[in-house]
Amino acid sequence: MSTLEALTLDQVVDTTRYPLTALDGAEGRAVIDRARRDLAEVGCTVLPDFVQPALRDLLRQECSALAPRAHYDVETVNVYNIAVDDSLPADHPGRIPFERGNAFVARDRIPQAALISQLYTHEAFRTFIARCFGLAELHELADPLAGLVLNVVEPGREHPWHFDTNEFTVSMLTQEAETGGAFEYCPGIRSADDENFDDVRDVLSGRGDRLVRRLPLHTGDLQLFKGRYSLHRVSPVAGGTSRHSAIFAYSERPGVIGSVARTRQLFGRVLPEHLAAAEKRAVRGDRLLD
Repeated sequence: MSTLEALTLDQVVDTTRYPLTALDGAEGRAVIDRARRDLAEVGCTVLPDFVQPALRDLLRQECSALAPRAHYDVETVNVYNIAVDDSLPADHPGRIPFERGNAFVARDRIPQAALISQLYTHEAFRTFIARCFGLAELHELADPLAGLVLNVVEPGREHPWHFDTNEFTVSMLTQEAETGGAFEYCPGIRSADDENFDDVRDVLSGRGDRLVRRLPLHTGDLQLFKGRYSLHRVSPVAGGTSRHSAIFAYSERPGVIGSVARTRQLFGRVLPEHLAAAEKRAVRGDRLLD
């Protein structure tokens, strides 16, 4: 696998279009303003061709070589990723099952020299992401598995409808599916105070197309997304090519480590760091089901 140790940020990112080291200049402010406007209005923004054209093949090849390191698991889930029990009404959207068959390559299986690793750890990239979300600063996750991951969706599989448990998501498509694998989302379908079960149920049942946006993504595009209140999915992948995307996980506070249960679900294993952090439960800012 090729490495990027000798490459500068300008060689990796189209810094003419996205001036990561000159964010206070006119071009930098324009990029950030557009991202903030998109995020405020529809909860999502895409920065197309973020990676230089000359490196997109390397990006795809590196991540394709990493894909076999993913933890694969197929399970039946619901949109809230909670257990279904008798306390849920019969028409509750949480009673609609989906088969989730995506997979994740954990951070400790991604070389530090890989392009996605170098981006994830670069201070200018992290500062740029924080500015786009209107945050004072961001930190890499302390989690040794979940900070940076590669998501793999193989042909015949999908990442079904769900909400994120975190407020924001940063991802980059590294390999397009031959067919399918579209990112679909319903911006602001719920709020911290209202689950809006009726609209969620319509989408899950195939009756809510009026609420769904479909977002074309290509290799090297960077996507910033607010997924806590926006229902979203990756549609079923078909053809002979898997869909790969890098997920860059940051937090507004340092030292964040994932829960034991969620870590085991995603990666099939936990490390001592997860067990040590299990006693510290995060304080939730809302009362949503998930």
